[in-house]
Amino acid sequence: MSAAPVIAGWEHVSSGKVRELYVPTGTADIASASELLLVASDRVSAYDFALEPPIPGKGELLTRLSRFWFTQLSDVPNHIIGPSSGRTPVPAEVESRSMHVMPLEMFPVECVVRGYLVGSGWAEYQETGSVCGVALPDGLSNGDRLPEPIYTPAYKAPQGEHDENISYEQTVELVGAEVAATLRDLSLHVYTEAAAIALERDVVIADTKFEFGQDADGRIRIADEVLTSDSSRYWDARADGRTDSFDKQIVRDWLSANWDRQGTPPVLPDAIVARTAARYAELIERLGA
Repeated sequence: MSAAPVIAGWEHVSSGKVRELYVPTGTADIASASELLLVASDRVSAYDFALEPPIPGKGELLTRLSRFWFTQLSDVPNHIIGPSSGRTPVPAEVESRSMHVMPLEMFPVECVVRGYLVGSGWAEYQETGSVCGVALPDGLSNGDRLPEPIYTPAYKAPQGEHDENISYEQTVELVGAEVAATLRDLSLHVYTEAAAIALERDVVIADTKFEFGQDADGRIRIADEVLTSDSSRYWDARADGRTDSFDKQIVRDWLSANWDRQGTPPVLPDAIVARTAARYAELIERLGA
């Protein structure tokens, strides 16, 4: 993994698979910070591995997509800090791939919403007729649209470990009944609104995942990335979505065909890198982000 960039006025505090987190210089730690800088790299990850090489321009594209959706979904509180005097400036060299955000106490729940039967959901449905405990009608096929979107949360594991699908009842145990209901309802609302907006542009959002946190006043806000090509399955509504995606399924499919998930993953071919970058950029253009 490449070293986090040095950014004037900001101090690096942690690295994720794709993003770097900074606090203002002189701040003791994240807990005492009044603002944070979230910087997206060009790294790409799959199956809990950071892959090589990076996807050129990916960090900027993902940031543009998140900003677009935060704007489109303005009725849902989010973590973005708007331009304001007294805030730590964001240098121009990282502005296009960074988000100036407020600190939140994050909930340990990946809020997954599925509108179509695909991926691990399809595999589970074939075995049990349900997805994450949600019973579905008989006779569905891979890639079918579900009668209505379903909420299938996961426990957000520490970095380097696998997230674990959990029941809604388990989310109640983790965060309490009121918060669990709010996370579910917000997730379904955001997915439904975004899916309708995307479909107007001939794009299908097959599924996605959200993260939420609580600000200092106790308000629940959507955070981190939202509806990006890393966190969502995007399909071309004009074509066969399962084989014509705008997301990193391109990378997953190549890895599945060329790696047994043992040891270090292989280096991505130039053609796969270029195709992924092109599809990410095409999605931005299609959505008008």
